Amino acid sequence: LAEAAPVIEGTALVAGATQQVTGRLAFSGTGLSFWGGVDPVTGIVIDERHPLCGRVITDTILAIPSGRGSCTASQIVLELVLNGTAPRAIVLRDRDAVVAVGALVAREFFDETPPLILACADFDALESLDGETISVASHDAPLPLPHLTDADRKALNGLNGPAVQRAMNIVVETARIQGASQLVDVSAAHIDACTYVGPGGLAFAEKLVELGGHVKVPTTTNSCSVDRSNWRRLGVADALGEPASRVADAYVALGCADSFTCAPYLLDSAPSSSEHVAWGESNAVVFANSVLGAKTQKYADYLDACAALTGRAPLAGAHIERDASLDIVCDFVEGENDFWPLLGYVVGLQAGSRIPYVRLEASPTKDDLKAFAAAFGTTSGAPLFHAPWTPRIGLIERPRPSKVLSEDDLATAWADLCAGDGDVDLIALGSPHLSLDELEALSKCVADKRKHDAVRVVATLGGATRRKASSDALQALDAFGVELVEDTCWCMLTEPVVPPSTGALALTDSAKYAHYAPGLVGRRPRLTSMKSCVASAISGRFEARRPAWLQPRRGFAAAARRVLLLVR
Repeated sequence: LAEAAPVIEGTALVAGATQQVTGRLAFSGTGLSFWGGVDPVTGIVIDERHPLCGRVITDTILAIPSGRGSCTASQIVLELVLNGTAPRAIVLRDRDAVVAVGALVAREFFDETPPLILACADFDALESLDGETISVASHDAPLPLPHLTDADRKALNGLNGPAVQRAMNIVVETARIQGASQLVDVSAAHIDACTYVGPGGLAFAEKLVELGGHVKVPTTTNSCSVDRSNWRRLGVADALGEPASRVADAYVALGCADSFTCAPYLLDSAPSSSEHVAWGESNAVVFANSVLGAKTQKYADYLDACAALTGRAPLAGAHIERDASLDIVCDFVEGENDFWPLLGYVVGLQAGSRIPYVRLEASPTKDDLKAFAAAFGTTSGAPLFHAPWTPRIGLIERPRPSKVLSEDDLATAWADLCAGDGDVDLIALGSPHLSLDELEALSKCVADKRKHDAVRVVATLGGATRRKASSDALQALDAFGVELVEDTCWCMLTEPVVPPSTGALALTDSAKYAHYAPGLVGRRPRLTSMKSCVASAISGRFEARRPAWLQPRRGFAAAARRVLLLVR
């Protein structure tokens, strides 16, 4: 007789799934960003830096500790379900709402049976079963409801209209997933779901419009998938441009501002310290929590829209849980140029889903923090970090486990993201969107210089930033040949804006784009500074040079600095 497959039990996060399923286990101890990490059409893991890269997760039992990176993971999960390419089950160590919300929307808006999504207390024991056929099953006990106010119940019962009713149901179900005891009022929202990933996301947005939905709180929009005014001029195919424009238009019809920027913290409407908001977009969430001191979870696409329509959100995650659980002691001094995005990338990898306290004496600028937050949000599942140079809202001074981050750790990341020599055909700037200071700095770098004919220089930015820019800066950029693209961002751009690889290099000053581009467009941009990007745009060549701040520093001085940081 064949031996029965082992049965792993856990807590079902999304009701309506088959209670027990069997399949081949695909296990990884590394969190996975479904967006930029999984192709929703084929079910193949496309993140080349992930241990599961190249494996098909369709009909498998996928086991990952949590998601990481993008809030758009929920959109990818929905498209996987609608395409029939989803795993049979997703087993998590953490109750990750970003992963679960996609399955929840598949059930609520499309009447699809969601995959079984389990939180498993004995997650680590699954590693030894990777590749084997196993069964996973859910406990019978349903997740408890949060306390609801009379206004919440009225919304849930449809007294505020069908769009709000559906939105409130998603909010309440997510609160159950997260174990929230109640909901909280939010004063504003930022919609990441305006990106076009597939027909499911478009249908969701247009359904809310059809049901008469309208946002209850001031709501901004993230970068959409095209420059809304110029996508045809840029050569974007109708197959992308038309549905992408419809998604964006649907959110504007719901009452959202047409900000279309992935850096909403640059807007005049940015939240203040301790203000509760519901923001999507990973880099924006990290910046809002860590730098502005606002309070927001990393809101899954679709959940961000539901919070905007209801003005309510689960009182969970970074709304209340903000203390660091890990000290990351940096055994080096602050560097220049590409130091901050590289540091954020490595700190995110070390932190995983834990909130870190980064012990480094430094004086970063706002744009340095923008680069750090974007990189950290790419490789970490945590919604914030603390450091001596941030407000540290919610940080408790206490002993905690620590990791020492050395120059060797940064050198490894530098070799992965930065090293490489060759001809250059593309410079990709503005991921996240350029700030006004960055735009002005770029204009000074290129003033009175001539770009190499073989190099295309493209920078993405929000319309508000462009409107604030000086005419002299815009003229200098135009004279050099910098193409300014609004509304969208690098993580949405494809051909023809991003030319297919011909052996030439693409360069970027964004660790976020350097990480995601291989899976999204099949290219590996080299991470370097804005000044270095401009130099290569002029020469047509790039030669990676290990920066001075990455040279080894050993001996008594390094040991003394480590002790001092640990004491602090």
